[in-house]
Amino acid sequence: MKDFLLPEEIKILTEKHHDSAYRKQADRIKTILFLNKGFSFEETAKLLLLDDTTVRRYFKEFKKAGIDRLLEYHYQGSNGFLTGIEETTLTRHLREHIYQTVKEVVLYVQKTYGKTYSIEGMTTMLHRLGFVYKKTKVIPGKVNLEKQEEFKKTYQELKSGKYGKGKIYFVDASHPQHNNMPFYGWIYKGETKAIKSNSGRGRVNLNGALSLEDMDITVLSEKRINTHAMMRLILTLEEKQPAGEIFLIVDNASYNHSYELDLFLQDQKRIQLIYLPAYSPNLNIIERLWKFFHSKHHDKYFEKFKEFEEEVLSFFKNIHQYDKELKTLLTDSFQTLPV
Repeated sequence: MKDFLLPEEIKILTEKHHDSAYRKQADRIKTILFLNKGFSFEETAKLLLLDDTTVRRYFKEFKKAGIDRLLEYHYQGSNGFLTGIEETTLTRHLREHIYQTVKEVVLYVQKTYGKTYSIEGMTTMLHRLGFVYKKTKVIPGKVNLEKQEEFKKTYQELKSGKYGKGKIYFVDASHPQHNNMPFYGWIYKGETKAIKSNSGRGRVNLNGALSLEDMDITVLSEKRINTHAMMRLILTLEEKQPAGEIFLIVDNASYNHSYELDLFLQDQKRIQLIYLPAYSPNLNIIERLWKFFHSKHHDKYFEKFKEFEEEVLSFFKNIHQYDKELKTLLTDSFQTLPV
């Protein structure tokens, strides 16, 4: 008795065993997979710490009811529960369509498969199938995925030196606020945790440039982010890098397209601006640096704005203490937006 399973059946059973959270279901699946490999009933029982009678019963049920029997979670000899194949098709459907309530899923299953679940029973099954209840992610409605792909191609050409030898910087601004905001955290049931907050709206205006090549990070504090702030950042980068071209990947903020900046760049022969597609923060790697900063400072309270400002600037001045974490975070594996 060997090789009685089809390749597709082996694939389904292997995947289901990997996802199964129930011992009996896993034992049934492993029994059939072991027997399919040529193990005897006795050998299979010994390997799975089962008795010989149980192994033979599992095989008999499989021969009678097929693969669906193995994939059933709670078998009662009735048609009241989805079969393994039906669960697979339901999973595929739910990954392609969003239902806001469990009741909507119950109605879909009843209409599609003719089987009725309670709200509690369906909730349990959804968790077992790997679904969780969470917020959807908002992406810009005007995002152009084709232009994003074009940018990725341009970026690879920049890296390969097609447009000249030089250093590539991701450039962007951030505005940390002198005010703590509520955040999620593990809090003991029934208890409430409070964090201090300020009533002021002061913020630090940061203009930064990030080079992935050598993890070079330059962050300047500005009164406001405008054309003159961009000029100061460019001059700082030129001073740090006295030779070679400097490619700046920037967004479409108005100051990056200003006439005054264009005039300034006419005398800065080593500087080339590469514009990101509109609505594409996912392509600007320095955005991850700003998020990293906020993750480290979301629960710190500063009574005075001056203290807050000094802490922010000190963080970036000593940023390389986090090199180990940043090495895996700041890479050019661009995030792909869902479609």
